[in-house]
Amino acid sequence: MLGVSSQATDEELRRAYRLKLRKTHPDVGGSAAQFHAVQIAWERVGSAESRAAYDRTRFGDPEPTAGAFSGSSTPGSGSSSRSSQTGLKTRMHGHPGGQVRQRYLTLIREWAGRGTVVDDPYLPSLVRSAPRGIRHTLAKALAEEATAHLVSGLGIGFTAWHDVDCGNGRDKLDHVVLGPAGLFGILSEDWGSTVSLRRGELVGDEIPDEEDPVHSFQASAKSFTRLVRVRFTGLIVVVPDGDVDGTPTVAKRGRHPLVIVVPRSRLNGLLRDGFPGMDRGSFEKVFELRSTLQNGIRFVSS
Repeated sequence: MLGVSSQATDEELRRAYRLKLRKTHPDVGGSAAQFHAVQIAWERVGSAESRAAYDRTRFGDPEPTAGAFSGSSTPGSGSSSRSSQTGLKTRMHGHPGGQVRQRYLTLIREWAGRGTVVDDPYLPSLVRSAPRGIRHTLAKALAEEATAHLVSGLGIGFTAWHDVDCGNGRDKLDHVVLGPAGLFGILSEDWGSTVSLRRGELVGDEIPDEEDPVHSFQASAKSFTRLVRVRFTGLIVVVPDGDVDGTPTVAKRGRHPLVIVVPRSRLNGLLRDGFPGMDRGSFEKVFELRSTLQNGIRFVSS
């Protein structure tokens, strides 16, 4: 996928990845599937540890070490080996992180200044020197892509839509996932700090005071349910592991669905099993709901 030999140096690998990423981006004539495949390839060989694990499984190791990468799952994802071995993966629609990545590229070039040529907008030194808001935009795009990668390993019983339009020309849902446990709206975030709930809202050192992530998420979900005429089983906020303690929840208010905040490693288990004590939908209802969603969902433009 990256077009380099198994003997490539780390720098050659990094250059190949950046080149492929630019060539396969949907905005320059590539496809979302190609773009996603390049990112997955980088996840498999981009670090020394993941590259060593890939080499063991690719070229043979009679006694592979525990935790070696296999199939399409990532560490902590809870993806079953059955789906990766058979190729029966989640039905995926849309372009995860596409709109936010486009916003990042616009912001980083505006910040660099008119007339300045930005050869590599993802250069680590450039990203580190950018204002907090721009860094968060890139972190959010990466978070959305990481969630999509996890969800892709759930199996054929699941369908996921990414970058979903809420119908008001302003808001989007990062992900909508349908499976045997129900219908879930997902917000993928990475604020770069630990977060907690206070009076039904997420707060943290890097969350601006004027932002209300949970309330905005609920409002977007409400707009979507009115547009498509469906009801969510629950809403999930996904943050990196270590950024949240326990499993904070926002109690159901009126007709609003329950909101739960989880670390990334617990997402797939929650999507498979649902919330404790909740009723699981029947297969027939899931099948009918999939048709409704497929006909009603529209995607935001990147």
